[in-house]
Amino acid sequence: MRFVIQRVLESSVSVDGEVVGQIGKGFMVLIGVGSGDTRETADKMIKKLIGMRIFEDENGKTNLNLESVGGSLLLISQFTLYADCKRGNRPGFTDAGAPDLAEELYEYIISECRKSVPVVERGVFGADMKVSLVNDGPFTVILDSEKL
Repeated sequence: MRFVIQRVLESSVSVDGEVVGQIGKGFMVLIGVGSGDTRETADKMIKKLIGMRIFEDENGKTNLNLESVGGSLLLISQFTLYADCKRGNRPGFTDAGAPDLAEELYEYIISECRKSVPVVERGVFGADMKVSLVNDGPFTVILDSEKL
């Protein structure tokens, strides 16, 4: 499983010109599910995401987590995080989880995050989405379950 976490001042996602998810300060997270991922994998990733201390404290040090700043989450599925670019110029996606698995884990991640984060917005699984954000920093972190 892969998460691309961007610390944002604001972010939104639209489908067919309609905003379906929008947050202020928090994390916009692109979520890629791999073929071998499970709920246990998701649990590890969620724990790391929720605890990530990448907001600045009063001294300008990155010591604060999402809860400390009253931050929100915008969670967006993105199978292209599993692009394999080793051969040629057209990426392959054989390492990405099958759509049924990916959607089930995406929904699980959303429901689990809602247990500890008051505002969790989302994209639409499998849709053609347009994502807007104001990256704060910029500050972007990539979490890969194989490296946790």
